Amino acid sequence: MTATNTTKEIEIPKNSTGVNLANLEFCRLPPVGQRCPESFFLSRAALNELILPTEKNNFRPPVKSFCLRQKGAKTGIRLIDRASLVAHILAHEERPVETQTEAAA
Repeated sequence: MTATNTTKEIEIPKNSTGVNLANLEFCRLPPVGQRCPESFFLSRAALNELILPTEKNNFRPPVKSFCLRQKGAKTGIRLIDRASLVAHILAHEERPVETQTEAAA
């Protein structure tokens, strides 16, 4: 058997609104109990740990976010900088552990 290579382009899926997810600059926190398709299906709790200043992250969140609120409002819309989220994920790449024979070579 011989392997055949194809040059078919990979199509990036669109969300239910027809927006290409790869082109989003910001994504919104998902509703409680749901996962966000724009942020790699992370839960709201997981995203909050990355975007909000807490003791766990020394009050320096690793992912940028912005809160849009009207004057005098206590709450607003939290938007996550998607490029910052992607950079954070890529910075945590797991590399295979070298075996002793590979290290000796």
